[in-house]
Amino acid sequence: MLLLVSNAAACTVFAITPGASEDGSMYVGHTNDGVGKDWRNIDDISILYVPAADHAPGEKRPVFFDPDSGSDAAGGASAGDSRLVLGHIDQVPHTYAYYTGSYGMMNEHQLLSAECTDYAKAEFDAAEGKRIFYSSELSNVALERCTKAREAVELVGGLIDTYGYYGTGETLVFADPQEAWVIEICSSLDEADGGGLWVAEKIPDGEVFVAANEFRIREVVPGNPDQIYSKDLFTKLDEGGVWSPADGPLDWLEAVSYGEYAHPYYSLMRVWRIQDRLAPSLNLSPYVENSYTKAYPFTIAPDEKVNLTGAFSLFRDHYEGTEFDLSSGGTAGPFGNPYRYLGPADAHTNFQNGSYMEVRPGANPRPISEIFCSYSYVAQARSSLPDPVGGVLWFGPAVAYETVYAPIYAGSTNVSAAYAAGDRSTYDSSTAYWTFDFVTNWAMLRYDAMIDEINEKQGELEAESIVLVQETDRKAADLIAAGDDEGALRLLTDFTVTRGDEIIEEWHDLSGTLIVTYSNGLITDPTTEAVEEPGYPAWWLNETGYQYGPRIYELDELRATGGLNYTESSVWVPKNATFADIRELI
Repeated sequence: MLLLVSNAAACTVFAITPGASEDGSMYVGHTNDGVGKDWRNIDDISILYVPAADHAPGEKRPVFFDPDSGSDAAGGASAGDSRLVLGHIDQVPHTYAYYTGSYGMMNEHQLLSAECTDYAKAEFDAAEGKRIFYSSELSNVALERCTKAREAVELVGGLIDTYGYYGTGETLVFADPQEAWVIEICSSLDEADGGGLWVAEKIPDGEVFVAANEFRIREVVPGNPDQIYSKDLFTKLDEGGVWSPADGPLDWLEAVSYGEYAHPYYSLMRVWRIQDRLAPSLNLSPYVENSYTKAYPFTIAPDEKVNLTGAFSLFRDHYEGTEFDLSSGGTAGPFGNPYRYLGPADAHTNFQNGSYMEVRPGANPRPISEIFCSYSYVAQARSSLPDPVGGVLWFGPAVAYETVYAPIYAGSTNVSAAYAAGDRSTYDSSTAYWTFDFVTNWAMLRYDAMIDEINEKQGELEAESIVLVQETDRKAADLIAAGDDEGALRLLTDFTVTRGDEIIEEWHDLSGTLIVTYSNGLITDPTTEAVEEPGYPAWWLNETGYQYGPRIYELDELRATGGLNYTESSVWVPKNATFADIRELI
């Protein structure tokens, strides 16, 4: 038996079906909000290309232990200095090329995937040869072997039934250019049972699915053509004492999970936010009765169809304009910093368990764009184009709000070197993660001023990429139509690598400009060399007692005088004025 360390990831995922998108694309989004080593036994901040391969008869495929996939709980023991193999499965004659990180992302046939962690009642340790699969390797194997979403769900379910499942509850999304499915997974309730439990449900076309660290599938109905589930699901839940036929229809969430992941509203507020942004006509309330609310439907139809930049924007959110707005108020500081440092009360411990619930001393809202994000992406599949061209993985290192989504084609066999490397323990400005993470952290010095410059450059680069992708689409599709598949793949690879390099270079230039402009609390124009000393906003000076500082010699009297406000103006008084005279003026 292997010790399962805290490998919980605090991710947000969505799927936008072709009927809900402006151009008929399928979009799948994922924020990998975590800190730690993943199944590769490397830091979870880089992207990996796995080439297609042919395999000999009798060959086996190793299944690797995931020590801390996507964890946002810093530290924790790993499984050792090298990848640890939990078991092997039969290899197939041919495996497809795909991109992966902490979890599988996209393969050469436009099969897309995304993941988020959920809180399950049963979360057992890995056991060599008994419980060998976690969601990371399940998603990788699916992308190696499948071309369609339903095929991927059926394969994953079969692997769980055969080889067992360990670790946290998980939601995996699989989508192809036409169809999207959600599969939700947890360990069996009986530790002696090496298998797992799973339920999958199809996302209706024209709808959008959102999940944020809580199971989203509810009633499981035998005979429903849009649902698939593990063998003996009902029997195992009945024997486990969490559901019986007398209870009525099976509610998957209630049966296998305690609901919210870390504290009340940790998960559901993010679901509310994306659903409310896309379909304000539903008038959804951010407030619910408990973790098992049915206030937020499994899927929603957006009021307006979503385009690519709109999909990007769903991950760039700190609840701006709502009562939970993290960019305003005292905790945002004088310059509107939307990020909060994590403390002990923010840990991903199970705040509820059985009949008990932990009421913590307080909590900040958990935003969609979180400071501990490793990377995020919006994967796009387009049925109107050949697979190598139609699939585009728009990949953004570090924090979603300040990143730039770079295009990576399904047919590309390489990425910019900056995106394929990096470690949090070693600062390296040549890596994509540190390039973007530096800007986010530098921006927190004067966020309200810097974010406009960051967003302007971000929008410029992404708009350029969209135009360049459209041009490359046409060229690559023409090459494939002419029978030059190899030429198309070279074109797609060259574009992917070159565009990634260009974005990194542009962001380095922006970093330099921000350093020069905003160093030492000043605002310096790099062109004119004009220097401003903007100081702090009036409301902040008033709240922090600036008016009680040493502006007159009678400090004791000044500090003993209550009710003084910062007036934003100066007064002149005779040198021999008494404190009473001055008090009348200030």
